[in-house]
Amino acid sequence: MAFKFERLKVWEKAVDLSKEISDLVKTFPKDELYVLSSQIKRASDSISLNIAEGSTGQSNLEFKKFLGYALRSAIEVVGCLYLAKKRNLVSQNAFDFFYIKLTDLIRGIQALRNSIK
Repeated sequence: MAFKFERLKVWEKAVDLSKEISDLVKTFPKDELYVLSSQIKRASDSISLNIAEGSTGQSNLEFKKFLGYALRSAIEVVGCLYLAKKRNLVSQNAFDFFYIKLTDLIRGIQALRNSIK
């Protein structure tokens, strides 16, 4: 592995989440394509991308800043899931599945950020 972020569990979890979100939005109706589908995909992609960008060749302070961006993106995904549930685009079971995954991921990102001096 050539890059620091490739060794980070939170980055791996974020990449996995992004794939699962991408699969989820394929079930959304076409009228959501440029609305909620696009927003939730961009937000979920942003989590792993900010972790990667912040981890490589930057100061610890800068890395912590990018981890903050990743956290905000993860919270945005949670918000999008609430909208999807209200619009009857996801079942309660799907919502719960992603909510648990995001809670775990957010805790992991927070722990990593708190461990950086």
